[in-house]
Amino acid sequence: MTRPQIGFGAFISPLHPHGENPTLQLWRDLDLVRWLDELGLAEAWIGEHHSGGWGTISSPEVFLAAAAEHTRHIRLGTGVTSLPYHHPFHVASRIVQLDHQTRGRVMLGVGAGSAPGDAHMLGIHPSEQRRMTGESLEAVLELLAGEGPVNRATDWFTLRDARLQHRPYRPGGIEVAISSAASPHSMQLAGRHGLSPLSFASPRPGGTVPDLRRQWQYAEEAAAAAGRTVDRADWRLVVNVYVGESREQALEDLREGAAAWLRGYFGDIVGLPVDALGIEPGREIEYLVETGTAIIGSPDEVAAGVEELYESSGGFGTLLVAGADWASRENTRASFERLARFVVPRFNGSLEGFEASAAWVRENRSEFVTQAVGAFQKAFTDAGVTAPSLPVTEPAGAGSR
Repeated sequence: MTRPQIGFGAFISPLHPHGENPTLQLWRDLDLVRWLDELGLAEAWIGEHHSGGWGTISSPEVFLAAAAEHTRHIRLGTGVTSLPYHHPFHVASRIVQLDHQTRGRVMLGVGAGSAPGDAHMLGIHPSEQRRMTGESLEAVLELLAGEGPVNRATDWFTLRDARLQHRPYRPGGIEVAISSAASPHSMQLAGRHGLSPLSFASPRPGGTVPDLRRQWQYAEEAAAAAGRTVDRADWRLVVNVYVGESREQALEDLREGAAAWLRGYFGDIVGLPVDALGIEPGREIEYLVETGTAIIGSPDEVAAGVEELYESSGGFGTLLVAGADWASRENTRASFERLARFVVPRFNGSLEGFEASAAWVRENRSEFVTQAVGAFQKAFTDAGVTAPSLPVTEPAGAGSR
């Protein structure tokens, strides 16, 4: 079977349970990005949070600047910069500087902001966030294009003869991605402006699984109306993934952390009615698997889950593993290593040459063995020595050319 070509990375919100040293949590996140770079994963996205106690990174750009010094190849993205929280000039100027500091490895991920406490502290009403996102996005894109001075005025920001001194590091500019959950808004912005959609493929606790095929249609429809096209290869899906030695071991690795995430963060902090879902205490991780919130199991099971997601969505370019801090540091690193060793190669084409070579040798092994034995015996004969008799048996299932 021909497998889809998929890239892999990580989307690190990050969300960390209470009780740990927050300084060390930052270090652990930085160390994880370094580890992902060593493993050869393509991307790491870092989020922005200012309230709630679980999200410990308030400036993705500052974090990514540090991560760039500890990595060599991995692309680094803001996942995401909440546009209503910032003046668009600062968003554009910071990301271009970071683009130069990383020699073109940076990506700008943007969104409306998802934490109600963050918006409240900044005096932003939730009903205004999507409008503000659209207004800011247009200004940021115009500034990044660098085609002339930007003049814009809204009820919350003004740009007067604004232009960036830096231009993006590469001629093609900086890739801009926009996050999407369930509403059409972000996918429509992606299609209208030619951005890379970044969709959350998992439901929130108690929610329904997003209709990913319909989500993509929103982008296609908006792109067509704007005279553009969109490419599924630019579409990123975010989902919780954990690769264990076995499904049973994986579930046990995650049991305590998933319960804390579901009940402690979404239930106690966010206020979602988790208890009303009827989840048996201690079986939270099974609930998350059954509702499609996570792909968990052995390498074979995870690979099958990724293929199923690919088919159900209609196809995408990159899968981003959500960093939810469900497992210990050691087990999280081990899961990503299994992902890189046993799952990623099934989807990036790196095994095709080895599989073809193995099939070719297997198909011709009878002839190869016969030639090798004949050459061995000839060496004895040429030396005037009686060659030992070597049995040549046809391996089971051997073929011939």
